[in-house]
Amino acid sequence: MDAINQIFAEFEFSYHNQYHKAFADTESLAIAKKYWLSSLENYLPTQIVRAAKKVIRSQDYLPSIASLVRACEEGFDLFGLPAPFSAYLEACSASSPKREYQWSHPAVYLAGAATDWFTLANERESVAFPRFEYHYDQLCKRVMAGEDLHLPVTQALPEKTERALTAEERRSRLAQIRRELGI
Repeated sequence: MDAINQIFAEFEFSYHNQYHKAFADTESLAIAKKYWLSSLENYLPTQIVRAAKKVIRSQDYLPSIASLVRACEEGFDLFGLPAPFSAYLEACSASSPKREYQWSHPAVYLAGAATDWFTLANERESVAFPRFEYHYDQLCKRVMAGEDLHLPVTQALPEKTERALTAEERRSRLAQIRRELGI
């Protein structure tokens, strides 16, 4: 409800005359807010507010629910995220090592890793894209809810090992390997 109140306040400020003509009394305003709330209940508050700001910047007239819903659905760019299919193409065409690639957003890398790089490289699009899209959608929801995603940090190998194995330790490890392999 806070998001609806916020966007209505912004609508009033941005479209003053149109707003007061559309919502002339408090009863019509209350009904409109309830209707907008029920129409936008599937979207996160941050997504609604950012979509409203985008619509306000691009339209001269008081927006409709349909235009705000469209902005919410197409609103990946509001959070710096590429559209799902663009993200899929980026994940499929990224060079190796994947961790070193310059990703448009960490969600693309994380969705690719969750889908499995082998699947992205070897399966047909009809198989790989739905898998990727599922993981990407989950990550996008987290981003839209305010979470910051980061690429995993790879641990550097130490400059050198602490100490060399003694001759007895080397013989012991070789004997263990031989037992495991049945040699």
